[in-house]
Amino acid sequence: MPEAFDALMARIRACRLCEAQLPLGPRPVLQASPASRLLIVSQAPGRKVHETGIPFNDVSGDRLRDWLGIDKPAFYDAGNIAIVPMGFCFPGTGKGGDLPPRPECAPTWHRALMPHLQQVRLTLAIGQYAQAGLLAGRRGRTLTDTVLAWREHLDRGVLPLPHPSPRNRLWLARNPWFEVELLPELRRRVAEALA
Repeated sequence: MPEAFDALMARIRACRLCEAQLPLGPRPVLQASPASRLLIVSQAPGRKVHETGIPFNDVSGDRLRDWLGIDKPAFYDAGNIAIVPMGFCFPGTGKGGDLPPRPECAPTWHRALMPHLQQVRLTLAIGQYAQAGLLAGRRGRTLTDTVLAWREHLDRGVLPLPHPSPRNRLWLARNPWFEVELLPELRRRVAEALA
């Protein structure tokens, strides 16, 4: 029998598994409810999210909410939306930005948490780490290839997206089809999932 949801969330929030490898220490950041209808799987919290403890509480979150066509109250209602990164804690910064999510996190916690999310109608795989975790061998050679095949993945209930980080401005400029074709369908599917 699965562990009770509230007890599991308390264990996740108290996790210290990667403490020695985390430059700012552990602070698991996620949001979920057994009633969540939209699941957002992303990479890992950034420094600002680590400081506030609020998922996507940064410029990336502003862009993501715009992409989804929803406001902050809807976004931060766990009864609507679960936000379950591949790594729950800020992994630190490297030369090109934030480090990848810690590899221990998703295998330790996703298996226990996902069975509680039975009401999810749509899953968003945001960025390459989420796509690797959720799509495995079905993803493309590159993030662009994976997102280009969004219709195929959507048939399985998963919609791959680039990360909404300001660092991805060039990707968005090089891929105008994303805003023209994918974003209207994303907004429609999100509204449908949350209806």
